[in-house]
Amino acid sequence: MTDASLGQPRVPLGVGAIIGESFSILFGHFVQVIIIGFVPTLIGFLISGLLTGFNVALGLEAQDFSGPGSAVASVLSIVINMVVYSITTALLVQLAYDAKLSRPIRIVRYLGPAISVVVPLAIMTIAVTILVGIGFMLLIVPGLWVYAVFAVIAPVIVIERVGFGAMGRSRLLTKEYRWPIVGALILALILSMIISFVALFAVGIIASFGSIGLVLGVILFAGLSTLGAGYMSILLALVYARLREIKEGVNVDQIASVFD
Repeated sequence: MTDASLGQPRVPLGVGAIIGESFSILFGHFVQVIIIGFVPTLIGFLISGLLTGFNVALGLEAQDFSGPGSAVASVLSIVINMVVYSITTALLVQLAYDAKLSRPIRIVRYLGPAISVVVPLAIMTIAVTILVGIGFMLLIVPGLWVYAVFAVIAPVIVIERVGFGAMGRSRLLTKEYRWPIVGALILALILSMIISFVALFAVGIIASFGSIGLVLGVILFAGLSTLGAGYMSILLALVYARLREIKEGVNVDQIASVFD
């Protein structure tokens, strides 16, 4: 886990500024972020619920693998959630740059670029998730470090269209800045954990009121999940932009111009 970033980077990443700006974009464009994330997330939960059961999809029950086809249903549910995450991330990356440049938010215009990168982004996300999971099985710190190495895979795929070369590109961009990125990730993960805890607690209460409660629980869980995922996507989009600025002298205007 040797990394040149153990020394102070020559040019600071500016984690504090990135975190603050991420919150500013999230709350400054709250409605748009919710719209972008809520619809695909809700669809993903509905499909997962039909495959594995809604209580399982919401995390209220553990899945029973004794039934025929339960393992297949679980795998399909994971794949669907990864595809949903990829679409949402690709949309929010574009929103983050428009928001940073004070340009109009153009959700419909984001759809084409987002859909075109779904396959490589979903596959790369699954690969990174496995690697991060292995890191967390060893210790928490290796997991966070691996996450930092591949932190900007989503914006790399969306902006640079490098497809399956995104892991190598992310590794190069994050070199010497991985520990500062870990610091930003820790805050984002803590935020996501708090949101997930609140969501599960609220959904557990609401879902106890029968079928209507379960429907409302699914909607609430999808909405709250969007906040955590939205903040993480915006944060990593800004980290990517900052790394391009530091290492290659590319500003946000040039990055966002690929969508014009």
